[in-house]
Amino acid sequence: MAVTRQRNNKGPHATEIERKIKRGNTLRQASWWRGYRGLAALLLVAVCGCAALLLRLASLDSDVTETLVSQRELVSPQPRAYGVPCSEDYDNYKRYPGCTPQKCGRVVTDGVVTREEALALRRLAEKGLALAGSEGGASILDLHSGALSMGKQFVNIYRYFGDQISDVFAQEDFQLYRTVRGRIQAAIAEAFGLDPALMYLTKPTFFSRINSTAARTQHDEYWHPHIDKVTYGSFDYTSLLYLSDYGSDFTGGRFIFMDQNANRTVEPRTGRVSFFSSGSENLHRVEKVSWGTRYAITVSFTCDPEHAIPDPALP
Repeated sequence: MAVTRQRNNKGPHATEIERKIKRGNTLRQASWWRGYRGLAALLLVAVCGCAALLLRLASLDSDVTETLVSQRELVSPQPRAYGVPCSEDYDNYKRYPGCTPQKCGRVVTDGVVTREEALALRRLAEKGLALAGSEGGASILDLHSGALSMGKQFVNIYRYFGDQISDVFAQEDFQLYRTVRGRIQAAIAEAFGLDPALMYLTKPTFFSRINSTAARTQHDEYWHPHIDKVTYGSFDYTSLLYLSDYGSDFTGGRFIFMDQNANRTVEPRTGRVSFFSSGSENLHRVEKVSWGTRYAITVSFTCDPEHAIPDPALP
């Protein structure tokens, strides 16, 4: 399904936005880390790790690598599913019948989001991230909280740009985002036998842009192994929508499941959705990007309504 896009003409605030972009560029080159520490930890700790965890998991980072799905393959209309035994992580939290994982695994599909829709979402990410960006190789844009990487810190785009943000994003951008989120949620529910009404979007859910620029802070170190349910107790199901192609838009940057006997990789493809139960049965990491730029959206779901967040909307 093709997506009709409408170009925004420059609004009356365009000059002011350009001035703020220049200010953001200056901050990117000369800022020191200050403030937003809690937000930084919340949004990027999933791609960070501690030394103790790395030591404990070093033996799992096997040289044996199996490609679960290559970039060249088209996994459609039927998804490709791989079952794994559930970990005990979920026993440490309240269980929600009809949602808490009873069967665990990982699923890859190219049949949920069209390439045209993914490219439209990539343009949305490019517009937002063009306003600022990290000094290191990993930048994020969270349309829910408004968090945007700027130098070594984060700013809230809705407060920083105010009403001028309507000159950057259109209502159609946010509608497409909501539509795609709903389809991903339905696909997860179908694959794991869940009631989608009992699943809730949770934070952090965000766009990421990763390139080969050297890390400047620990928050740029996206490549460390981690477990989503351990990092964020609210996570029950994690999904990624890829907005660029492995091998042509970037090299490196593959998604790696770190199992006891092998590393199993998913090669990103524009429009590809990969999702999995969030416990330690799906320990994973992202390979370092060696060339080009990798775009993706992490969309996270919880069974706990206390940790639900709404879809984003323009102020």
